[in-house]
Amino acid sequence: MTLALYGHEFSSYTWKALIPLWADGTAFEFRSVEQHGPAFAALAPFGQFPLLVDDGRVVAESSIIIEYLQRHHPGPNCWIPDGEEGLRVRFLDRVFDGRIMDTAQVAVANALRPAEHKDPYGVEQGMERLRRHYDWLEGELGDDGWAVGDRFTMADCAAAPALFYADWIERIGPDRPKLAAYRARLLAHPAVVKAVEQARPFRHYFPPGAPDRD
Repeated sequence: MTLALYGHEFSSYTWKALIPLWADGTAFEFRSVEQHGPAFAALAPFGQFPLLVDDGRVVAESSIIIEYLQRHHPGPNCWIPDGEEGLRVRFLDRVFDGRIMDTAQVAVANALRPAEHKDPYGVEQGMERLRRHYDWLEGELGDDGWAVGDRFTMADCAAAPALFYADWIERIGPDRPKLAAYRARLLAHPAVVKAVEQARPFRHYFPPGAPDRD
């Protein structure tokens, strides 16, 4: 087997790389950093996962991993289309990573801080930004389908873990029905279902405490 993906089952960005691998039916070996920590540390340029290794070639960063897979190990899905549609996919990929997932991480990071270094004001500012990002997405999404039309793309690979975990931090709520319905469609996708179930035993790792749902 030539492909190996290093990551953690509970990691949002690991999910993002696993979803296209599973959806395409690509042969690969998953190497959890819990069992392969030293090997991962020797390869990772920034100490972050996921990390794809292809016959000794190391590919870092989840979006780049997906683009690499499409270029060198193509499957039945087109993750980044050509032309204007591809630009939209790349843009929404950045929105879900940077505006949703990374903003939600403000509350996660705060939960890990010692009591004397908690920053409730910073968390509330972060959650206000997250609510604004939710509102923007509510106005951008269609009533059905995926992030960019009818094709499941890299944008959806980013959206699935981002909205899964962000909703644990700050509920999307009934006032954003299109975004809530989109999250539900994502969580019903077979590759996302597999990611959720593989991560289920690790829910106790969620610093603010995992809700009893999803």
